[in-house]
Formats: sequence, C-alpha cells, structure tokens
Amino acid sequence: MAKVQIKSDKITPFGGIFSVMDAFTRILAPVIDQSLGMRSTTVGYQYSEIIRSLLCVYLCGGSCVEDISNHLMPHLKLHPGLRTCSADTILRALKELSEDNILYSSDKGKDYAFNACIRMNLLILDALMATRQLRDGVGYTLDFDHQFIETEKYDAKPTYKKFSGYGPGVFVIDDKIVGIENRDGNANVRFHQQDTLERMFQRLEAKGIKIQRFRADCGSCSREIVEKVEQHCDLFYIRANRCGAFYNDMIALHGWKKMEVSGLPCEINSMLVEKWEGKAHRLIVQRLRRSDPQTDIWEGEYTYRCILTNDYKSTPLEIIEFYNLRGGKERIFDDMNNGFGWSRLPKSFMNENAVFMLITALVRNFYLLLMTDKHIKDFELKPTSRVKAFVFRYISVAAKWVYMARQHVLNIYTDNTAYTYIFQFDFG
Repeated sequence: MAKVQIKSDKITPFGGIFSVMDAFTRILAPVIDQSLGMRSTTVGYQYSEIIRSLLCVYLCGGSCVEDISNHLMPHLKLHPGLRTCSADTILRALKELSEDNILYSSDKGKDYAFNACIRMNLLILDALMATRQLRDGVGYTLDFDHQFIETEKYDAKPTYKKFSGYGPGVFVIDDKIVGIENRDGNANVRFHQQDTLERMFQRLEAKGIKIQRFRADCGSCSREIVEKVEQHCDLFYIRANRCGAFYNDMIALHGWKKMEVSGLPCEINSMLVEKWEGKAHRLIVQRLRRSDPQTDIWEGEYTYRCILTNDYKSTPLEIIEFYNLRGGKERIFDDMNNGFGWSRLPKSFMNENAVFMLITALVRNFYLLLMTDKHIKDFELKPTSRVKAFVFRYISVAAKWVYMARQHVLNIYTDNTAYTYIFQFDFG
C-alpha cells in the first residue's frame, strides 16, 4: 500500500504564471498607469496591478473573477515582488472605470443605451501600440461585427436570438480586438451604428493607425453607415442584404464564371448598382444551385449572395475570398466566451460589464503577444494555441520561490529545460 507524507513547503502548481506576471509588469504596467492615471498614492492597488490580477485568473485556468480569491490567491501571493489583489478590489475597479451610457431615441420614442467606454478603448490601442502589435502608418483591415452575449443581468434586454443579454459591437484587426462598444441587446444592429463607427475611426486616426479596408456583414448595409465608412477608409466590403430590386438584374446577368469557393462549385459575376439614389457601387454576386429537391424541379433556381464594395480593381473571386476570411473572426468570440470570461460577466450593469469586456480583450491581446515568443514551440505550443493548452503546457508546473545569494530564485520541478528561458521573453 502506498505511503503518504505531508510536506508544508510552499510549492505552487502554477509556476509558469510568475514569468507572465513579470512580463506584463515590464511591458504593459507603465502604459496602463499612464493611460488610466494613478489610482492610489499610498497603499492601495494601482490599475496595472488590478488588471494583472485579472489576467492571472484566466491564464491559470479560472472561469470567473471570484476564482482569484477562492482558489488562486495562496499561489499568486508567493511572488516576492508583485502584489495580487482580491476579487472585491477587481470588481470595485470595474465600477470606478465605468462611464455613463449614451441614450439614443428611436423615431417611435423608445430609448436605447450604448456604452462607448472611451478611456478603456483608448487603453487597448495604447497597449497594442506599446507592444508593437499595431504600428502607425501601416494600412490595416478592420473587421466589425456584433456579438450577442447571453446574460441575465439587471439591465439585460431580450435579443432577436430569443435570449436576454447585450449586443456589443466589436472591432478586430488581424486577430486582435481593438475596440468594443456595448449596447442594449434589443437595439437594431444598424441603429446609430454610424456613430459607433465614427468614434472608433477617430480613436484609430488619433493614434496614427490607418485603415485601408473595412469588412462587415449585412447589418452594416445602410446608406448612413456606408457613407461613414467611405469617409475613413479606402475600400469597404459589406455583405449586401437581400434586395428584390436587384433580383431581376441578377437573373438577367450574362457572363457567369464557374469557380470553386471554399470547396463548393458556384458561379460568380459582378455589376454596378445604385442601391441608394445618387450613389453607385459594385455588387459582387455569387450564386449556388439549390440542392433542395422541392426547388430542383425548376431549372435555373439559385441561392444568391452579394457583397457591396467600392473595389473596382480586384476580380470577383479575389473579393469573395477576401471577404470570406472574416469568418475566421468567429474564433475570437469563441475564445472570449470560453477562455476569457465573456460567458460569465461579473457585474449587474452594462457600463461596468463593458469595462470587464475591454480588460479581458486587453488580456487576450497580451496573451497573443506571449505566444509569439521564440521559445513557445519548446512547450509544444504554437501562436494559435488555445489558452487551455497554454495553461496545461506552460503555466501548470510545480515551482517554489527560495531566497539564496541575496536574491529570489524560482525553483521549477520539471525536466523541460525550456523553462530556463521563461523570464526572457523574446518577441522578435
């Protein structure tokens, strides 16, 4: 029978988190405290320490803010030089950083709340510029979409997806979230969307970040939104909503080219349309023969999908393939829901939850930076690895802090020699 011996040594199973805490403090803490200001000049926690504490929750495999007090605090406080705050302090900071909602009234006199959270949106851009994940003067592609988050919070509203929650508009460049604006779940996605876009474009331009191309779904296909986008970027690609006015023109089109898009045989074409009076754009049309046996009895029955654009140089196939790349952004929302707490929002009000979503987006952006370290492959990880794999392969290692030769040393109990370099992140 096996024998058990109880040891009282302060050994933590999260030995990898200490290098992440050090890297965050070195790279982002000065940016955060400069952007948000100093929270306390005495013994309280600064905003950089609070955000670092929240980062530790999700990079140690936690699922909610309370995990830091209930499970992680005995391990995180072992770091000899960095302080970790409790869940209560994190929740108070979310309220401190929140901003009042903006109310817009519809033509029918109904009010809808939006939360722009300007300070935190600026912080995300400052952090991305500091880490060189975004650079001024480079032409980027900006993706915009609404993510409906199911939650039963006090001010959550019923969405068209048959659950209560919020409908934040999320801006993405490459695989990084660059802005979020929270909004009532029952607000139409086009309602005052041009104001949301204007605020985002102004922030990007103030930081010297140039948007060359813009992609969005059919929720952005309106005259006011398209005109706003054209003012701030060179090219746009927006999924055109179904419009009966163009159906006869599409049926009458000649010169259809048979292509294969995403492994499916289809036909593509393009034409000029005047969707809104006085302004013509290019409409890229993709049609796929219906497989429904009820419709196959009529020859020539197709499903049509269209993209509205002001790109007159690219071929229809190039535009379709470029637009379809935005489908990969759905993985970002999946990461935020399952890996960074969006499925378990901590506060009761939309403006405070907006702060939480922006902080966790900042945390995920920093995680993506960590995954570019040249030694990360030695842990059987790659830049696209999920945060759960990072926790299992990098963070979860037995370690103990000891004081010797007038310095603190982290003893890591493993045969993986790659841990020798964990305090020497090299992002190339």
